[in-house]
Amino acid sequence: MISVDELKFDSNGLIPAVVQDHYSKKVLTVAYMNKESLKTSIEKGLTCFWSRSRQCFWTKGETSGNYQHVVSIIADCDKDALVVEVVKDGPACHTGLDSCFDGENIVWVSEELKQFSLDGLYELIKGRKTNPQEGSYTTYLFDKGLDKILKKVGEESTEVIVAGKGGSKEETIYEISDLVYHVMVLMVQMGISTKDIIAELEKRHVIDKKVKQETMK
Repeated sequence: MISVDELKFDSNGLIPAVVQDHYSKKVLTVAYMNKESLKTSIEKGLTCFWSRSRQCFWTKGETSGNYQHVVSIIADCDKDALVVEVVKDGPACHTGLDSCFDGENIVWVSEELKQFSLDGLYELIKGRKTNPQEGSYTTYLFDKGLDKILKKVGEESTEVIVAGKGGSKEETIYEISDLVYHVMVLMVQMGISTKDIIAELEKRHVIDKKVKQETMK
């Protein structure tokens, strides 16, 4: 643990703060803090920044209600920049987007190095629901509705069991991949985010840890 006084603020008394979603690890926004706003963020457990344009303090969510509850604040190796992990109550961007980096302002993307992620798959599936594409299997599932999606989840679950029972690792991986995809389609259909699942699993981990501690007494 280091103190606020050990941080290196610039000539204007500011330090950049990269705000990151605690669950998804997505970068939500980049803002600035001074010593007072940083101390306020720590004391209140809510992100408080210094607005360079308005020259005043502002607590995220004080107008919109989309507060950001601080989980941790970590400085980089030079102690002149911060990563602030938060649990947010709503969109981080004033435009209503989940993140200030969710827009179309893409500067460059390396298709060769671009990595696959479950969050990326979720957003792709979500896009097939909001912007249907002719010939897309995912769009077809959404068009057929919940019963069709549930049927596919059931079928894929059975295939995972059969593959696992057969002892083939390769086939089981293939069938689990099918199941994960169809479960994600169900999640999008029901408005369940990956964040919701991670939060539930994290809650179970905390409960399990407490139970373990109690049994060891």
